[in-house]
Amino acid sequence: MTVDQPMVLVVDGAVEQPTTFGFEDLELLPASSRIDDVSRFHAKRRGDGVALDALLERVRPLPEANYLTLHAAHDDFHVSVPLQAVRAEGVVVYKIGSERLDPSEGGPIRFLIRDPTACHTSELDDCANVKHLSRIELSVKRGRDTRPKDDAAHAALHERQQDS
Repeated sequence: MTVDQPMVLVVDGAVEQPTTFGFEDLELLPASSRIDDVSRFHAKRRGDGVALDALLERVRPLPEANYLTLHAAHDDFHVSVPLQAVRAEGVVVYKIGSERLDPSEGGPIRFLIRDPTACHTSELDDCANVKHLSRIELSVKRGRDTRPKDDAAHAALHERQQDS
């Protein structure tokens, strides 16, 4: 990733304080929110990040916020999951060591769920691990979700991801 490419994550929707987080903003979050070495959750993934809950503490979800939608503008991929189910499991990965997460690793920002089920088998499946994350939107009702709905569509998605 080149230095002149801004790394930003917008967190908005049903929140008191919509916020845009850059690399430096994520670095300034408290040490207690740090999640080092995500390979301990996902053997094929690398990087360090922060707990989703640390971002949510900053934006303060409204009491009626029930869903969290992950948006990846890079490839127009969207996942909407129940907020309570993902709140304690989500990790926002944005760096490897002191370097920004490279696009080849799903960067500049990647969302991981610590313990997802197999793809398309529950709300928090492996397909909810979103690469190239650009926005987290909180809402009262389920948001846009473009995850595959059947085995053929699921296989096609993973084929496209391997080619890119």
